[in-house]
Amino acid sequence: MTAPPATRPNLGVTALGTYVPERVVPNSDFEARMDTNADWIESRTGIRERRFAAPEQYTSDVGVLAVRDMLARDPGALKDVDAVICATVSPDALMPSTAALIAMQVGLTGAAAFDLSTACSGFVYGLSVAQGLILAGTARRVLVVGAEALSKIVDQNDRNTAILFGDGAGAAVVGPVPDGYGFQDFIMGADGNGGSSLYLRCVAPNLPGGFAMGDSVGMNGREVFKFAVRVLGDSGTQVLAKSGLSSADVDWVIPHQANVRIIEAAMERFGLPMTKTIVNLDRYGNTSSATVPLVLHEGVRDGRIKDGQQLLFIAFGGGLSWVAGTMKWWAGTPSLQPEQRQAAGVPG
Repeated sequence: MTAPPATRPNLGVTALGTYVPERVVPNSDFEARMDTNADWIESRTGIRERRFAAPEQYTSDVGVLAVRDMLARDPGALKDVDAVICATVSPDALMPSTAALIAMQVGLTGAAAFDLSTACSGFVYGLSVAQGLILAGTARRVLVVGAEALSKIVDQNDRNTAILFGDGAGAAVVGPVPDGYGFQDFIMGADGNGGSSLYLRCVAPNLPGGFAMGDSVGMNGREVFKFAVRVLGDSGTQVLAKSGLSSADVDWVIPHQANVRIIEAAMERFGLPMTKTIVNLDRYGNTSSATVPLVLHEGVRDGRIKDGQQLLFIAFGGGLSWVAGTMKWWAGTPSLQPEQRQAAGVPG
């Protein structure tokens, strides 16, 4: 049982780091092997290019590099971290968990570690779960990693999926923040009836009811699009109401990066201009659980996201799942500072 709201500690993000692989894959790379062209891909999705992991790089590798990016700017970021969550649908293995493999390599051997599988909504799910672990007294601080090597599990000759996905990772530490900052509320949900719209086989050949799955990511793009447009608006509206906020209070919407048209539809639902969101899918594509930390960190590092601003997170993913969260941003540690301040050594 968690403590009543009046006595809850203020919890939020206390450190951030990200990583994207070096290999850039432009839309033109798909033209030679499938019925598409670069302009068609960009016009339908907003994506111009994405990053692919090297042949020897897997999800734990990109996750570790995201944590090391965090530590390069804040060497003490992992102090008191005693639990690790890795949100991923492309784990190195079903066991050991990718979270345990990351923990081993960043000096957190012995910490609780487990993977979380809700696809693209996984990182924000992970923030909520991390908050719950701390409120329950199970953990002091939690490292949440969203990491994917989707290029390993996507059929690169399937036009429905190959053009969409890229690889990358983001890492955040969840812990105590000063009064007036931090998480306010979360809304989470899932509907297994939509499982056949976005899937990847593991052990069972079929979903309940007999739907056959393949050995690479499968997707019904039309159904996922309709679901995403509806659920992002609904969950975002619900979490704002639960937090006692309105769209007018929001400084930045931090959305999952799947398709620019989905983001535009969500912003229209909230009555907010596109200038109040951050979009980087043109450069990275859909990195599933890594999209939210990648876009959050970009806004922090370039100075758009500032101390005390109100954030709204919205994401959807396989399951089909959805999540939304509200947070008052705290910029009080080195890895949460704009890049120019980090370079100048300005204290938080």
